[in-house]
Amino acid sequence: MFRKSKPVLPPYLKGLLQPWKDMDWLLFTVPICLTILGGLMIGSVEANAKLTDWWRHWITGSIGIGLAMLIARWRYDQLLQWKWWVYGITNGMLLLVMFFGTEGLGAQRWINVFGFYLQPSEFAKLGIIITIAALLHQRSASTIPMVIKVLTVAGIPWVLVFVEPNLGTSLVFGAITLGMLYWGNANPGWLLLLVSPVISAILFNMLLPVWGIGIAAIALWIALVGVIAWKTLPWKTYGTFAPVVLNLVAGGLGRFLWEFVLKDYQKDRLMMFRNPEQDPLGGGYHLIQSRIAIGAGEFWGRGLYKGTQTQLNFIPEQHTDFIFTAIGEELGFIGAAAVLLAFLLICYRLLVIAQNAKDDFGSLIAIGVFSMIIFQVTINIGMTINLSPVTGIPLPWLSYGNAALLMNFLALGLVESVANFRQRLKF
Repeated sequence: MFRKSKPVLPPYLKGLLQPWKDMDWLLFTVPICLTILGGLMIGSVEANAKLTDWWRHWITGSIGIGLAMLIARWRYDQLLQWKWWVYGITNGMLLLVMFFGTEGLGAQRWINVFGFYLQPSEFAKLGIIITIAALLHQRSASTIPMVIKVLTVAGIPWVLVFVEPNLGTSLVFGAITLGMLYWGNANPGWLLLLVSPVISAILFNMLLPVWGIGIAAIALWIALVGVIAWKTLPWKTYGTFAPVVLNLVAGGLGRFLWEFVLKDYQKDRLMMFRNPEQDPLGGGYHLIQSRIAIGAGEFWGRGLYKGTQTQLNFIPEQHTDFIFTAIGEELGFIGAAAVLLAFLLICYRLLVIAQNAKDDFGSLIAIGVFSMIIFQVTINIGMTINLSPVTGIPLPWLSYGNAALLMNFLALGLVESVANFRQRLKF
């Protein structure tokens, strides 16, 4: 009897694929599938308007795939010597927006380059990931001076993005920074102390009017901050006193801004997700129609091009930030669950690559991209089902937006470079 020989790739094809032999092909394939789905859903949303954003989405995605393949065969660790150049270009592009940017939707975020509208804040996400990864590669975040250095470096582009104004992207910056600091051995207590003033401002606004239980809850939170500071900071007396005072000031300032500075419509926009029915034809319209669309899909969905909310254009900007509502209505619970599973698989593979990277620089790059993706997915889907405010954060690979889609593929290519050049580990 003759033994069957295993199929062998032709030598020329094997040599052609050699530069990508250690890529994580599962991680690479899933975003491509999401991009194809995104184009289909954008086409469904715009079917009656006969727009062409769906094929532009696929063209941009194809360019992104090609760039990701090129980056994946290039050694990522060469970026270590270019970190300050990357950081300088990132901030320089954000400064250009301030002086020469094009305004749209109430914000100045774009630069017109030969008819192509470039959004530097999107690419700044990747720039800050590379810079922080390079810093923490040199020295871990296990000391307070190093944490302060990272926060300072991240703070400059964060401010430039925030004043555009671009609240959504500035929140993504915060998630990236905190995630990378945690992976870089920062004390979790320090990270909680960093976000505690924001929590205090929210608690003061929500609980201060509720005498008794509300005051007790605020006091308990401030006491918890003091205990964390006492346990984790090196200076027991001042280290405990300063965070407590800072949280009290932040809470009082937040209450003052809410009562005397913010206009009613600004308050409504922040809190509308809690009760959109209070303004069904104004600020709550988006959220109500979004919830109706997702619920209308039931288990199997109404079918592509058959969703009433989607086809009759009940949901503004559905092809961008609210693309998940079209998926929920036309593909149903099954389609929405499949999308969530796809993102879960992407995040899992990013963690595997971070764990198996050959150095801290590569590991931190993977964690930075992981933090960016998981935060954007959580907030975007949360706002479509009324669990978070509308912040203008797109759904990766699915929402229409050339800059965001291209940046996501560039980030994917960089992570694939980490996988491609790691010391091969089986998992």
